[in-house]
Order: sequence, then C-alpha cells, then structure tokens
Amino acid sequence: QVQLVESGGGLVQPGGSLRLSCAVSGRFVSIYRMGWYRQAPGKQRELVATIITGGRTNYADSVKGRFTISRDNAKNTVYLQMNSLKPEDTTVYYCNTGGIISTKFILDDNDYWGQGTQVTVSS
Repeated sequence: QVQLVESGGGLVQPGGSLRLSCAVSGRFVSIYRMGWYRQAPGKQRELVATIITGGRTNYADSVKGRFTISRDNAKNTVYLQMNSLKPEDTTVYYCNTGGIISTKFILDDNDYWGQGTQVTVSS
C-alpha cells in the first residue's frame, strides 16, 4: 500500500516562504508523477505543480515564478518551495502521486493522495 505523508505547512506573512515536503512509502520501485494540488473550502481541487521522472515540470499560472517543485528519487520525496506567498495562496495543500511501478514491475495507475497540510498566509 502506498502512503503519502506531508509536512511543512504553517502560518507565514505575505511575501514570506514555506517549503512543503511529501514522503512516499510503500512497496514500489519508481514513481512516474509527483505533484501538489490545493483545495479551498467549497472549491474544486486545483493543480499547483507536477514533476515527472526526468524532471519535466508543470505549474499553474497563478504560481509560476513563485513556486518551485522538485523531487528526490532516492528518498521518494517531493518538495514544493513556495516564495512570495500571497493571502490567496491560503488553503490546504495535497501531495499526489501517479504511475507507480510495483516491485513486481506492474504499473499501478491509481492516484494516491496525502492527508493535506494547511498553509495560511496572513499578517
């Protein structure tokens, strides 16, 4: 079973920075896609950033130039460095993985999610 554990959320002033981490555990040999999404109350979950094997990244327009996604394949961990934070970035952030190759080299096409971590940007 695949588990995702996020950390790094908290309260920060506008213009400040936070770094989110998501450690993925389970019986697998590789993860194709890792990413971050966010969801405000009453709204749909939206993509923040993704990164695939090889390092290609994709960002929401609202975070381009401010957020940076990265991954450490040896640690099965994905990071989200968030700079120049704005009050509108306040919400719960979720880690996501997809395209996991099991130890039997079978593709698991399910999406897996973390429990979410709260980010609050306020003075």
